[in-house]
Amino acid sequence: MAERSDIAPETLQVRLDPNGVEVEYLDGRSVFYHGVPQKRIENVVCPPGRDVHVLVTSPDGNEGVMVYVNDRRTHDDILGSTGVGRVILERGEKVSLFPGVEAENHGYRVEVTADPGATQGRVFVFAEDPTSEVAYELVSEAPSADEGESEPEPKPEGS
Repeated sequence: MAERSDIAPETLQVRLDPNGVEVEYLDGRSVFYHGVPQKRIENVVCPPGRDVHVLVTSPDGNEGVMVYVNDRRTHDDILGSTGVGRVILERGEKVSLFPGVEAENHGYRVEVTADPGATQGRVFVFAEDPTSEVAYELVSEAPSADEGESEPEPKPEGS
């Protein structure tokens, strides 16, 4: 397998939809992460064997930056053309992805921790494998009983 390197992310367009989160890459393609993100208070430990993608949005939710954690399959040139960043962590290593957002490699599991107040935007973590995907939103406090698992707030078209 070819050696992979860390790559800095660029700003991408984001659309929060009642059915998930869409991210538009710099090359014009987009990805849609299906499902309403499960709210987690400040951290999530992703299941083993999952690809972990971390998205931090701007305060208005219209743009953001995305980093793949420990992705060793995607070629550097592809990431460069999409604007997605990458960080490779050794076992036990912890790194700041963005101000207020850290990732730590626990062997087969990746933990993402966030201080949503410090990010000034929303923090989403997507954990996927070839057969499933799970979406999380890291929040500073538990949702109230009437909020439950709330949908991402959709943005009006053209805004």
